[in-house]
Amino acid sequence: MADINWSVNIMALLLAAALPFANPSAAFGDDAVSILSQTEILAGSTELPTSGALSSGQPNVEVLDRIKKAGYVAVIDLRGTDEDRGMDEEKEVIDRGLDYYALPIPSREEITFENATKLDQLLASVNGPVLVHCGSGNRVGAVFALRASQSGASNEEALAIGRQAGLTSLDPVVVERLAERDGED
Repeated sequence: MADINWSVNIMALLLAAALPFANPSAAFGDDAVSILSQTEILAGSTELPTSGALSSGQPNVEVLDRIKKAGYVAVIDLRGTDEDRGMDEEKEVIDRGLDYYALPIPSREEITFENATKLDQLLASVNGPVLVHCGSGNRVGAVFALRASQSGASNEEALAIGRQAGLTSLDPVVVERLAERDGED
């Protein structure tokens, strides 16, 4: 019987050690981020994560209602000041008792390690789950990739985390930023 318990414990340890590699964001604690579209958030068939960050495209008032009901405490908006949100987002967020933070990243030139640090500081200041959004989730993923790199992720891990957070067409920009950073070492 002792041999069986020992085997089970060894298997559990091996599985636990492998999990961060199966899910790269798990290796970086607070870097955990999930992405859901507005449709998925509203569908109700998908449970919203109850910690960390949720990446999304532009939310509407129904999405804000759903994240509030799920226990979210803040929204971080990465859209530029001139981007149409279809509503007064700051007012709608605050009216629901959520905190609103604007971190404008309107262009590919703003996908920087400096902005990744700013996002990191914002996330650290919020105690509870947060919706981080741009127009599609692409900029969110890009900044999360740079943030993961700053936390010690390899370039491959950082890109995986970024893709998990919504990185798509800005992938080459992130690869470029990572290469620039590697060139500084």
